[in-house]
Amino acid sequence: MMKFLMMMIFMMPLCFKKKMFWLVQMLLLLMMLIFMNLSLSIMNFCNLSYMMSCDMISYGLILLSIWISGLMIMASESLNKSNFYENFFMFNIILLLIMLFLTFSIMNLFLFYLFFESSLIPILMLIIGWGYQSERVQAGMYLLFYTLFASLPLLMGIFYIYQEINYMMMYFMKFYDYNLLMLYLCMIMAFLVKMPMYFVHLWLPKAHVEAPISGSMILAAIMLKLGGYGMLRVMVILQKINMSFSYIWIVISLIGGFYVSLKCFCQVDMKLLIAYSSVVHMSVVIGGIMTMNYWGYMGSYILMIGHGLCSSGMFCLSNMNYERLNSRSLFLNKGMMNFMPSMSMWWFLLMSSNMAAPPSINLMGEISLINSLVSWSWLSMIMLMSISFFSAGYSLYLYSYTQHGKFNTSVYSFYSGTSREYLLLMLHWLPLNILVLKIDYSMIWF
Repeated sequence: MMKFLMMMIFMMPLCFKKKMFWLVQMLLLLMMLIFMNLSLSIMNFCNLSYMMSCDMISYGLILLSIWISGLMIMASESLNKSNFYENFFMFNIILLLIMLFLTFSIMNLFLFYLFFESSLIPILMLIIGWGYQSERVQAGMYLLFYTLFASLPLLMGIFYIYQEINYMMMYFMKFYDYNLLMLYLCMIMAFLVKMPMYFVHLWLPKAHVEAPISGSMILAAIMLKLGGYGMLRVMVILQKINMSFSYIWIVISLIGGFYVSLKCFCQVDMKLLIAYSSVVHMSVVIGGIMTMNYWGYMGSYILMIGHGLCSSGMFCLSNMNYERLNSRSLFLNKGMMNFMPSMSMWWFLLMSSNMAAPPSINLMGEISLINSLVSWSWLSMIMLMSISFFSAGYSLYLYSYTQHGKFNTSVYSFYSGTSREYLLLMLHWLPLNILVLKIDYSMIWF
């Protein structure tokens, strides 16, 4: 694991040389290929080095982080074209990737917290430095204060655990089970805010709307998964007490997911609609983790990977429309099928994955989560049916609104799409639908 860290650190000076934009991206994709060839034991932590290691959950999420970082550079070609601080932008991406890599691979609970919080700094710089609108500072503050407010209790909880057992290695914590309500709330709230759970989700749509395309991609693909990853790790020591209180979070998540999926139909901004759909998907993931059964853990992991690729691809699509029309309003982005028929196919493919149609891994994830939640209580069936139905509904709403109808006559000239854009979309969609062939890796990691 140290070799990848060193590779990323040595990529940093490259960012400040001229005309290195595409080289950095190629190096990230090369690192992805090397990482894919790691030998991995599905059952245990392996690839150990100092305090870092890798098990199946870490492996998938690190792979996703490196992949999305490469695609972020590909999506931000306009920065390179306009020479808008592209060197510092690449430096920022590498810094963010290092933070995420360390968060997912570190074994020490305190260092996990440290890097979990440090990843906020580069994302904040992305939103404030390269965001579009005037409210980006306010969106950055929302993101910062929501997350930090819930994270201080987590730090206190980690210190309490250290005081009790005198070590912090995650692997050995499976021998302990704390039945303390305050510790439970402290340990879990930071991750619920990061997911985000309904009631503490308001920072997410705001951050997405103000962020540049690269910021939206990394927020949707990785930052939301930090919460899920943290919960999968700390649930090991909170099993007994979670049995008593899990119903609270499951009920909030399912009813909140239902309500937010209805709210998606009211949106007129493409990015806002996609951001709210992320909240819906993550609410089902929270429910799956909280049931604490095999199906739930499996499904939440698969859906986190699937949603990361799918949501990121949808943000890329909305950005391609924005680059042409300078607007994200659904009232102006109409009749795109007339202008960009090939792009219309990619809209359809990613929308179908978003509503969990086969062969995407989102379908496998949702089937597992539905299994887990229905086995927990048959009443959850009502909300799950509604969420599944409405998620298809708002995906079709977004697709039909943007692709059909009369196009905006104020559009003067247009180009259908560049090979870079089609490659970018293909690199989102292919792993999302090819991974289903090797779903056994995700299904038997216990």
